[in-house]
Amino acid sequence: MMIRLPQIFPLLFSLTLLGTGPAVAQSSATGQLTFHDQQSGGTPRKRMVFREGDPLYANLKLAAPIAASLAELAPDTPKDSLFLRGNFHFTFRVDGEVVYEEALNAGAGSRTFKEQATDFRMPLSSKLGEDFWSRFMWMRFYYRGGGLLALAEGQHELTLEVRPYRYADGKTGQLLARGSVLLDCVRPAVDERQLALSPPNYDEAFGPGRIPIDTTLVQNLKRRIHQGVFKDITGIAVVRDGQLLLEEYFNGAAASTLHDTRSVGKTFAGAALGIAIADGHIAGEDLTLGEVYDLRKFDNYHPAKEDISLRDLLTMSVPLQGSDNDFSSPGNEEYMYPTDDWVKFALDLPVDATKLERPRWDYFTAGVVVLGDVIHRSVPKGLEAYAEAKLFAPLGIKDYRWQYTPQRVANTAGGLQLNLLGLARFGQLYLNGGSWKGESIIPAEWVDKSLAEQVALPRDTPGGGYGYLFWRQHYRVGEKIYPTAHCSGNGGNKVYVFPEQHTVIIVTARAYGRPYGHPQVDQLMENYLLPAVMKGH
Repeated sequence: MMIRLPQIFPLLFSLTLLGTGPAVAQSSATGQLTFHDQQSGGTPRKRMVFREGDPLYANLKLAAPIAASLAELAPDTPKDSLFLRGNFHFTFRVDGEVVYEEALNAGAGSRTFKEQATDFRMPLSSKLGEDFWSRFMWMRFYYRGGGLLALAEGQHELTLEVRPYRYADGKTGQLLARGSVLLDCVRPAVDERQLALSPPNYDEAFGPGRIPIDTTLVQNLKRRIHQGVFKDITGIAVVRDGQLLLEEYFNGAAASTLHDTRSVGKTFAGAALGIAIADGHIAGEDLTLGEVYDLRKFDNYHPAKEDISLRDLLTMSVPLQGSDNDFSSPGNEEYMYPTDDWVKFALDLPVDATKLERPRWDYFTAGVVVLGDVIHRSVPKGLEAYAEAKLFAPLGIKDYRWQYTPQRVANTAGGLQLNLLGLARFGQLYLNGGSWKGESIIPAEWVDKSLAEQVALPRDTPGGGYGYLFWRQHYRVGEKIYPTAHCSGNGGNKVYVFPEQHTVIIVTARAYGRPYGHPQVDQLMENYLLPAVMKGH
């Protein structure tokens, strides 16, 4: 699977130039790209032993600076603004196959660099922590773009191709340089006894698995986890047709471990809301904040705040200046946690006029905190007691742990901790259409709304849509497409529901804040888990 990823994070860096030259009219000559195993350069390497984290540098010599190539791509662009109109485009090939492509953004490289540099060193894999765009690009290729899987044990040819890229239309120019190196990739040894499949802990919820799975593929997955190819994974469970087919633990986790699933806990708030509506404690998801709070008592009052509905909170479509995807946003969750009242933090936020004009999805944790507060105010004995009586107890989930807001309300921002099979029960509840052992816990209509796409996601956001605190996604295995709805939490925590295949898959992980946290789960799903357990589906 080849991944294209524009470099969307501006990087401030300095880059040591080995040579500079004036811009020339023609840049048609192919430059030279060589690989090295040390920062100082030395003799170019044609073949290297490579372990994850080993030093790997590339030296790029160009016939002319990148600005000259951009001038050819955009001949009508004023010379003084060429450095803003494009940058380098890199293609990573492994054994001849394109694995990853990236176009650098305008922040990668100063104007002087773009107008003068013709000979420079690029750190790729390095233990020195250089603040260079090339090192961050390598990390995206290696950990998010499939490089770690492509460079498996054995010998592989890594090829890097460099072209100019124009932002206006995404056009790439002629090849500027290409270089290759043979990497003898080495992975840590694994005790073969660790690869045997563990006996699942069958209980009254999930019986023995009689459906065949590809045990070799599962063992290969376990090898990759023990080798650290897939990092910080703590648990995997697969339930199909109510049968527990797979239950595996890693990195010190066990059946009793309560996993901090971060934002997976948000979806439990959605479940509690559906139950509260069915019980008549809340009028419905069209209930507005103006019907719950006296919004004039909060900062930045605007009439539009009165009309924000619970549906808006459920679908992350809130017209406030709140975005967890933008660290500069006033409503970013990182600014909420140090405050002493998270609900006030959210309701104090200014209205975003652009979202009023054109409503859109924008991930907003503080909005789900407000959702939890609305439930807490509306149900008997508060949210925590209500969820225990109406959700956890009926599902037979006894081991779980809430985190709390400063007001000691169960925290719906995330952090709810459950063991692996407790998460599986929650997923199975949605697969069952909201029923458990023949009794309705969540109305089937609410389950349908939750799993269905309610809003589209922005083009630069992975996924296929967003429901009521559920993500929509499609996985491809060969020619087969597997649609799923899932809860997702920082670090790579997932509760997948595959209605068409009658399957629930749980992945827990501790890759909190790591760039590979979510992408590696997509990789293990498409390359290992789904092919192993969906045989015949």
